[in-house]
Amino acid sequence: MCFDDEARPPIAPIAGGALDAGETILTAADGNRLRAYRARAAEPTGAGIVILPDVRGLHPYYEELALRFAETGIDAVAIDYFGRTAGIAPRGADFEYMPHVSQTTFAGLSADIRAGAAFARSSDGGAVGHLFVVGFCFGGRNAFVATTLDLGLAGAIGFYGIPVGSGRNDVPAPIDVVDRMASPILGLFGGADQAISEDARATFEAGLSRAGVDHRLVTYPGAPHSFFDKRADEYAEASAAAWQETLAFIRAHAG
Repeated sequence: MCFDDEARPPIAPIAGGALDAGETILTAADGNRLRAYRARAAEPTGAGIVILPDVRGLHPYYEELALRFAETGIDAVAIDYFGRTAGIAPRGADFEYMPHVSQTTFAGLSADIRAGAAFARSSDGGAVGHLFVVGFCFGGRNAFVATTLDLGLAGAIGFYGIPVGSGRNDVPAPIDVVDRMASPILGLFGGADQAISEDARATFEAGLSRAGVDHRLVTYPGAPHSFFDKRADEYAEASAAAWQETLAFIRAHAG
């Protein structure tokens, strides 16, 4: 599990930075209906982001994160993964997500990511001109691979997305699709992450370089998996640095 249920993004709110926010329902091309949470910027920059959660799906952590992005001028939408198996009703902290994770497919995830991208580019989503994706753990891997979906992404940001080896179900390993990645990559990792070794990070770096993919991989020494949590005081410096890396990456690639 990436975060526990009480985890929240380690980012201070900016009063007045978000214009409008709330839950919405999206429809994917295959007919799936999925929950999402959208947050519009009071002063939009033209950049937008699709947030890809960890294995819990659309959790309050990611709703808050959408607000934090909007407060910086980045229109945001966080999507759920489990419309096909859990429906669109709100879920509580006792939701058993793993049986639903095991039923996800790359085709279904891709359709849902596309639905999030289409919403961000619609008038309701801000009609963004420069679209990014960001994901965490399971979502981080999905974010890296989303650059192969012909979405015209300005960039992809993965927090501790496992870049090598077999993943859940049929989602490909990012290292295996570097030759098809069509967008810049920012990878953010913890140096003490037991799920992602130094060798795995080095292999991913070498693969991205070989494929000519514009990228930046950053490792925070001593930080574990899921360090990006406001309750993890001992990793506050790494969290602050990762947030600034994220915003700088978006600014650099948003024109």
